[in-house]
Amino acid sequence: MNVEDMLRHVDHTLLKAYATWEDIVKLCDEAVEYKTASVCVPPAYIKRIHETYGEKVNICTVIGFPLGYSVTEAKVAEAKQALADGCNEIDMVINITDVKNGDFEKVEKEIKTLKEVCGEHILKVIIETCYLTEEEKIAMCRAVTNAGADYIKTSTGFGTDGATKADIELFKKYIGPEVKMKAAGGVSTVEDLEMFLQLGCERVGTSRAVSLCKEKIK
Repeated sequence: MNVEDMLRHVDHTLLKAYATWEDIVKLCDEAVEYKTASVCVPPAYIKRIHETYGEKVNICTVIGFPLGYSVTEAKVAEAKQALADGCNEIDMVINITDVKNGDFEKVEKEIKTLKEVCGEHILKVIIETCYLTEEEKIAMCRAVTNAGADYIKTSTGFGTDGATKADIELFKKYIGPEVKMKAAGGVSTVEDLEMFLQLGCERVGTSRAVSLCKEKIK
């Protein structure tokens, strides 16, 4: 797979709290130039990006980010506003406290509720693997599948660790056939990017992919 093909699977990401509009413009311009799958940006920038770039960029945003423990009603409100502002894809963080308490049905219900809000728009579910046991990861694979979400995603990039080969292999074993995979967090080399795509990830979330691939493209 060449780097141009790999970039088409990248959610070009900038989620730092101090991201300026100048930073966002650079991200979006790179997304247009290198044809990334989307830009993944803070909700506060969606409307301005949509007004500036229109359909030139596919806008992805995050909900309940990065800790996930806001109530479902707050996540629903966030998602509705994001879609109204021009977002096409939602990456939601599960309520990890519910997972740790073993309330998997509650997590599944929340995911299902968010998918109903998203409708035909893509919903990716961040389960933050670094905080979960293998048993909990398997339970989340089932919850994401049962709830009808489009993707399961490893990480926020703000936790104690990011995507790993072992977690993607576990996902492949336990998710349903309609669920796609997104690796995120710690993707720091072109080799990392290629590995996750070869493992079967449809998307990879990273802030580094374009800068890493520029030299190879040249």
